[in-house]
Amino acid sequence: MAKLDGLKSVLDFLKGLQPKIAAQLAKKVLALNIEPLPTDSKQLKGYSEIYRVDSGEYRIIYRFLPEEDLVEILLVGKRNDDEVYKKIKRLLDK
Repeated sequence: MAKLDGLKSVLDFLKGLQPKIAAQLAKKVLALNIEPLPTDSKQLKGYSEIYRVDSGEYRIIYRFLPEEDLVEILLVGKRNDDEVYKKIKRLLDK
C-alpha cells in the first residue's frame, strides 16, 4: 500500500463541489493508495513519474515514486479545458 501525499490540496478542492462529486473524487484519490497505476491512468508526455486519472469530469494529476512507495497528488481540476495542464506545467517547470 502506497503512502499518499498532497491530500490537503485535494480536500480544499473538494470543499466547493457537490457532495456526490466530492465523494467520487475522494474515492478515486484514495484508490491510488492501493493501486497507484490503475488501468485508466496515463503517463503525462514529457514527465517520467507524472500520471493522470479521470473521475467524472475531473482530472487527478499525481506523481508516483515506486522506489519510495509514494503517491503525491499534485493537482485536481476540470478535464474539459486545458487549464489543468497549464497549471501542472507551471508547477513542474519551476
